[in-house]
Amino acid sequence: MRILIVEDDPLLADGLTRSLRQSDYAVDCVGDGVRAGHALASQSYDLVILDLGLPRLDGFEVLRRLRRRGAAVPVLVLTARDALEDRVKGLDLGADDYLTKPFDLPELEARVRALIRRGQSGGGSQLVHGRLQLDTAGRRATLDGAPLELSARELGVLEVLMLRSGRVVNKEQLAEQLYGWDEEVGANAIEVYVHRLRRKLEPAGVAIRTIRGLGYLLEKPGPEQRPA
Repeated sequence: MRILIVEDDPLLADGLTRSLRQSDYAVDCVGDGVRAGHALASQSYDLVILDLGLPRLDGFEVLRRLRRRGAAVPVLVLTARDALEDRVKGLDLGADDYLTKPFDLPELEARVRALIRRGQSGGGSQLVHGRLQLDTAGRRATLDGAPLELSARELGVLEVLMLRSGRVVNKEQLAEQLYGWDEEVGANAIEVYVHRLRRKLEPAGVAIRTIRGLGYLLEKPGPEQRPA
C-alpha cells in the first residue's frame, strides 16, 4: 500500500511518515501543492493525506485538479481549518474524509485503514490464485484456507505478483510498491523477499519463476492447483 503525505510542517510530516512506515505502508512526502500535483500525476497511490494550507498551491486546488482528472484515489484532508465552510468545501471538492489538527494518531491510522479498505472494495479486496488467497484490505494470506505466515514485505511482493499473474514483473516495479522515495533499497532486498516467498509457496505448487534479465513471473495455476 502506497500513501502520499502532502504537508508543509516538517515535524508533522516526519512524524506521520515514520508512524505509517512502521505500519508497513510505503510512504512518499511532499511539502507543497505543486510537488503534490507532480507526484500524483506520475505515481499511483492508495491514499493521499492532504493539508490545505500549502505553499505554492493550496490543498483545495490540489484536490480540485486531482478530481478533474478523474482520479479516484481516496483523500484524507488533514488541516487546522475547522470552520464548517472549509469542511463542506473540501468534501464537495471530492475529499473522502476530514480530520482537524490537533489529532490523535490512533484515530488517523484507523481512518487511513478505513479509507484504503473503501478504496479497494470497488475492485474487490480478495485475490485468488489457485489454492492461494490474499485479502489485500486485511493484509492476510491463506493457503488451502490455512493462514500463511508472511512478513509485510513478503505480502507486498505477493500482492504485486498476484495482480500481474502470468506477466513478468521487474524489480523496479516491486520496489516501487514496497518503498517510499527516500527509503534505500538494498541491491539484493527484492531477491531475498522473493526467495523467502518462493520457499513458502512452492510446496503447495505455487511457482514464482525467475526470468533472467527481466524479473519474476507468478505462473498461472494449472487445473490440479485450482480449488475443488
